[in-house]
Amino acid sequence: MVSFAQDLPKGGVPIDRSVKDSINISIDTMAVTTPNVKAKDSIVNDSIVPKKELLEHIVKYHANDYTKFNQKENKLYLHNEATIDYGDMNIAAGSITIDYKKNTVYARGIKDSLGGYTQKPVFTQGANVVEPDSIIFNTKSKKALIFNSKTEQGEGKIIASITKKENDSVYFLKNARYTTAENEEDPEYYIRLLKAKIVPGKKIITGAAGLYIYDIPTPVWLPFSFFPQSEKQTSGVIIPSFGEDNDRGYFLQNGGYYLAISDYVDLAIMGDYYTNGSYGFRLENAYKRRYKYSGSMTFRYESQINSERGFSDYSKSTIYNLRWSHSQDSKSNPNSRFSASVNLGSSSYYQNSLNQVNFSNRFNNTLSSSISYSKTFQGEPEASVSLTATHSQNTQTQQINMTLPTFQGTLSRIYPFAPKTGSKNGIIQNINLQYSLRGENSIQTTDSLFFKKEMFDDAETGFQHTIPLTTNFKLFKYFSLSASSSFNEVWTFNTINKTYDAVTKTTTTEDLTGFDAFRTYNFSTSIGTTIYGMFNFEKDGKDSKLKAIRHVVRPSISYNINPAFDKYYESAEVVNADGLTAAEVELLQSSSALQYTRFEGGQFGSPGKTFSSSMSFSVSNNLEAKVRDKDSTATESKKIILLNNLNFSTSYNFAGDSLQWSPVRVSGGTQIFNNKMSINFGATLDPYALNNNNTRINKFNIENGGSLFRLTSANLTTSWSISSKEGGKKNDNSQSRKENLQGGGRDDDLFGVSQDFSNQQFDDTKKDQEEKPSEYYNFKIPWSLQLAYAVNYSNSSRQNEISSHSLMFSGDIQLTQKWSIGASSGYDLKNAGFTSTQLRFERDLDSWRMNFSWVPFGTYSSWNFFIGIKSSMLQDLKYEKRNQGDREL
Repeated sequence: MVSFAQDLPKGGVPIDRSVKDSINISIDTMAVTTPNVKAKDSIVNDSIVPKKELLEHIVKYHANDYTKFNQKENKLYLHNEATIDYGDMNIAAGSITIDYKKNTVYARGIKDSLGGYTQKPVFTQGANVVEPDSIIFNTKSKKALIFNSKTEQGEGKIIASITKKENDSVYFLKNARYTTAENEEDPEYYIRLLKAKIVPGKKIITGAAGLYIYDIPTPVWLPFSFFPQSEKQTSGVIIPSFGEDNDRGYFLQNGGYYLAISDYVDLAIMGDYYTNGSYGFRLENAYKRRYKYSGSMTFRYESQINSERGFSDYSKSTIYNLRWSHSQDSKSNPNSRFSASVNLGSSSYYQNSLNQVNFSNRFNNTLSSSISYSKTFQGEPEASVSLTATHSQNTQTQQINMTLPTFQGTLSRIYPFAPKTGSKNGIIQNINLQYSLRGENSIQTTDSLFFKKEMFDDAETGFQHTIPLTTNFKLFKYFSLSASSSFNEVWTFNTINKTYDAVTKTTTTEDLTGFDAFRTYNFSTSIGTTIYGMFNFEKDGKDSKLKAIRHVVRPSISYNINPAFDKYYESAEVVNADGLTAAEVELLQSSSALQYTRFEGGQFGSPGKTFSSSMSFSVSNNLEAKVRDKDSTATESKKIILLNNLNFSTSYNFAGDSLQWSPVRVSGGTQIFNNKMSINFGATLDPYALNNNNTRINKFNIENGGSLFRLTSANLTTSWSISSKEGGKKNDNSQSRKENLQGGGRDDDLFGVSQDFSNQQFDDTKKDQEEKPSEYYNFKIPWSLQLAYAVNYSNSSRQNEISSHSLMFSGDIQLTQKWSIGASSGYDLKNAGFTSTQLRFERDLDSWRMNFSWVPFGTYSSWNFFIGIKSSMLQDLKYEKRNQGDREL
């Protein structure tokens, strides 16, 4: 081991050449000696204060071939895979020269036997890595001059002809290129920087900068530019998209500002503007606290102007939409939970919105919301309470139903006769009861009165107390029998009063406020069992592909009694009856037409007037098969579902005077083709006949000359998802599908996908796709196809018609590793016409991506072209052109 010490006289002694692998130096006057020679000094305590060392750290260096020190030049030469370590700085190169006079380190590559330039220097300081052709580093000032350097800054790479390292945190560049391309030697694009300043991990500030595509200059130049390089989220401008609308002129969409408020909360403020004066804005917020909660909130508003002021068709309207999603981590508080899923606003928002981000939700018919808080109190019995606010909005009828709020309190089941230890057996030990309280403040309103004080005028408030008493036990070993009785008490603050006008022969209803209550009770019992049937196809030990079929049948019979609570019924008061006798008035009041209950139309229903005693019958079936597995190494047979369920149900009312049998309802479903195709069907069979007015009569259809049952309705729905083994360009967790679900839409793309291609959230391209042997030819073309078929039949009044009949489909084909196409459409088989259609084309251009979307016909006909850089750092470097056709309303 050889070392260089600062306190030895200049000249020193020769270096021990037998040791060359690892050398430590501490440099000031650059004197040289060996550690084995001890300098003797007669002065033990020197009164002169030693000069501070120029270097704060030990310098370690290494070379494979040789380390040579030239005392005349005062230089140290390292050759072949040479390295120097100094603090957090490291230099590795083919050749390194240390000049002790000038305090410099010069590193460069070396030429191999073929004349190639190899072992180029690699300069590392902290997290920054620079790969130049050569470098000169001053050990005293810590400045450096770097030639033809390559360094990574964030998502991009910078190649500069000359780089000057000013200090540990500032670099100056001259004639540099910035690119996010994978191949920095021959990038498909780069931004040429005449001059630049880099603060690693923070920012890049440049002078004049221009865009080059395959070394061809473009007219896109900026006098200066700024590239933030923070690893944390930072605030910044969101560049808008440009387009043209036939009705509203040119527009800018989705431009604004992004605010990185903190590590837990952000906010994006975006706006749209049209040259005819229409405008819109969006507020999008996301928040997350690890192990506690996460959520997002979005508010969208649009002010739309149609036609021109002064024309008869001129109109101005506003639409809005509010969405909020909040979820709590289950570990944060196991005994209490808060969640929210809100989607409310104008009923016509998705249908009339001009922003392309809402394209896939334009056929939504329902908006719904729910905000709930629940808390559980541990103990015996366990108690739980919850507060929930709900909202349901039909976008077609503009009818809105809300509960503000709903209170629910529940006590868990209590088994008063159960043993303290062991299982419960028999009818007595299984007797249990519980208590629940439900309170609601219900509001029914319309879109025009939403969030106005008038919406609360017809609010109804009430409470329902329920105490069920149940038991269950085994009967004859194979039957399960249960019996239950329930007591209900309803408190309400809204009742009615009816009067009958004898002159006009009309009934008037008056709303009353004040506390009132009614009580009801009922009894029910049921018995059921499970029957297993096995059909074996293997006989005499012979192996068969179909081994067995298992049939599971679950029949059940239930009996229900609902007493008549006619004490809550009364006759409407007859007014203006001066021309009637007392007998006529009494006869009029006794008619069933004037009988009513003051609790009519209540939140929790009204007490029944007639006695009901009915028995219900139901049978459910399940069919499974065992087949030989195609995998010869499998030890178990493979199970296949032949029929997931096949259900039959009907009931008979013993207390009824006529039409005692209810229609037989049939439903079923299965999955085939390795669970890729789902089939669901249903039908209603009525045993009673119709008269000439198509009204049900108390006569069986078979007695009227017909069949045993009349098919009154039927439906069939199927969905089929198929794909090649490689699959198409699908992503079930894509942000566009999340946008669909949050907007109340489908979880697939049968209605199309969002056309906001400039938003990186909706880029479903897989960044880490495996490279194929050829980028231009793929003998296995990945593809995916999704089909949805639905048909409904109606014949309740002899109309005998197909009420709806449609087929929807969506698919993607990846023609090559870079090209993919897709389409979403449907066909109305009843009306013989195509439904909304969207055609999609996508091209992966390495560092760029190109998208084209086209809706060729219909109300929302439009096209959208986009090309831009994938990198989020340069996502605003894009070109987008949109054109929307005339709306066909």
